[in-house]
Amino acid sequence: MEKPLDLDAVQAFVLAADMQSFTRAAEALESTQSAVSLKIKKLEQRLARRLLERTPRRVQLSSDGVQFLPVARELLAVHERALGQLQSERVRFSVGISDHVAGNGFAAVLARVNRHDPGVVIEVRIAPSREIMQQYQRGELDAAIVRREPHDEEGQLVMQERIGWFASPTWQHLPGEPLRLATFSTTCRIRDLTLQRLDEAGIAWAEVFIGGGIHAVGAAVSAGLAVSALLVRTAPADAIEVGPQLGLPNMPLAQVVLHSRLTQGRTRDMLRVLVATIKAG
Repeated sequence: MEKPLDLDAVQAFVLAADMQSFTRAAEALESTQSAVSLKIKKLEQRLARRLLERTPRRVQLSSDGVQFLPVARELLAVHERALGQLQSERVRFSVGISDHVAGNGFAAVLARVNRHDPGVVIEVRIAPSREIMQQYQRGELDAAIVRREPHDEEGQLVMQERIGWFASPTWQHLPGEPLRLATFSTTCRIRDLTLQRLDEAGIAWAEVFIGGGIHAVGAAVSAGLAVSALLVRTAPADAIEVGPQLGLPNMPLAQVVLHSRLTQGRTRDMLRVLVATIKAG
């Protein structure tokens, strides 16, 4: 009789394939990178197939891995149905995510997370960090993933993101004129930081566009109206970094923290997967 597949190893494979990272898969499973790697290695030995191609920067599916991935998903789904989780009452939780953290590829993030356990319904709110934290403190959200504000020592640090200066490839700065800026609303910490760093560097600036969110500011950048200081994950795909060539000041890393009051197993698991998936980009 053939030895059955290790479902934990199959789950580790699916997460590593989705996130293209052993590290992020380990975070989602609350495990270690070496443990995940060992599980997948044993699964590959059991199947006598190489499922993942490992490179220093990325994990990619092999041709056999591409064929096995949908089968692996179905195997996990059947297992969940056998346990009755998908037939029982659905559970839900609410999470607020800073628009700077959500970035431009958040739809793909949600799709990956939903595949992990479709029986968990996530209510997501996207807004500036300060607004999200106000909602969390009022008890309107079960969890919050936000940028850490100055002097705020609460929350679990989950990642640090680089901030760069971005503009359209066609944008040109006219010598002798103030730097044209696209910024966020006056309540945004990144706006405050942007203007502070420019003032400290003695660089004249003029706000020519003030937007309410990532997409509005991104549109202004793509349209060639101005330069903007953005988290790298939120910069428009067609934008380029112009900080070094314009001599603009370096920006500090943005710290992203997690606040949570979740205690139930499935919702905590799903939140962990959500954070790991966001970090995977």
